[in-house]
Amino acid sequence: MAATAWYHHRLTNRPADLEPFLREVEKFSLGEYASALLQGADLSEESKRALADKLQSYTGLPAAYWIKADLRVSGGEFSKELQAASGLTTGRLDTRYVGPDMDPLSKDADYDPFGSATTAAFVTAINQYAREDLKYGENMTYKPSARQPGFHWNLEHVPPGGQGWESSVNVMPDMAVAIKRNPKMKVMLMGGYFDLGCTYFGATYEMKHLPMPQNLQANISYHFFQTGHMVYVNEAALKSLHDYTAEFIRSTEGTH
Repeated sequence: MAATAWYHHRLTNRPADLEPFLREVEKFSLGEYASALLQGADLSEESKRALADKLQSYTGLPAAYWIKADLRVSGGEFSKELQAASGLTTGRLDTRYVGPDMDPLSKDADYDPFGSATTAAFVTAINQYAREDLKYGENMTYKPSARQPGFHWNLEHVPPGGQGWESSVNVMPDMAVAIKRNPKMKVMLMGGYFDLGCTYFGATYEMKHLPMPQNLQANISYHFFQTGHMVYVNEAALKSLHDYTAEFIRSTEGTH
């Protein structure tokens, strides 16, 4: 949220550089903000107002909105509210994108302007590639989403050492077990700062909480870009994505 507010110039005292600003917000998120949320009803009104002011300075959302939301704002609410005064909805998978509000009175964003801006191009490209290059899919319909009527995701998953089925697919325990079984295994995490679908700091937080010895954290490397969920939409980031991946593969040759 802070990265998005920075990008759209919604901050009163906007820093010149994004990444030092994000390091400050990360420290606040893990410290003062997390501590306040843990207090629940014991958090004083004075502390709540002070925290809401700080959240406004970081996210661009009014302090009054944060107080009304009990200091907890979802991604959909943020996308709706950030530029609502201008009649705009902020993107979800890539928050650099904006589009007109569908319903000015709705609580959450009604759509993702990023998807509206890019889906047609990708669907056209994959249809042309599948039919003309791969010679596949004749008389078949390409569906850009599996969220179709009658289709249900199979979320069954047994974690290492687990009993029965989980209700969602959390593979972080699997990754930790894999690294412990092979301490030479390397993992690289890449993503975009302007992604409200898979947030960069949420992913980092999960990695930092893998149930494994602390020294194995050195096996994990990180690269983040000033892009959204689909890093390759930006040509400069696409090149970096390729270069980081190629170097990662070269650096791990002969280590397994």
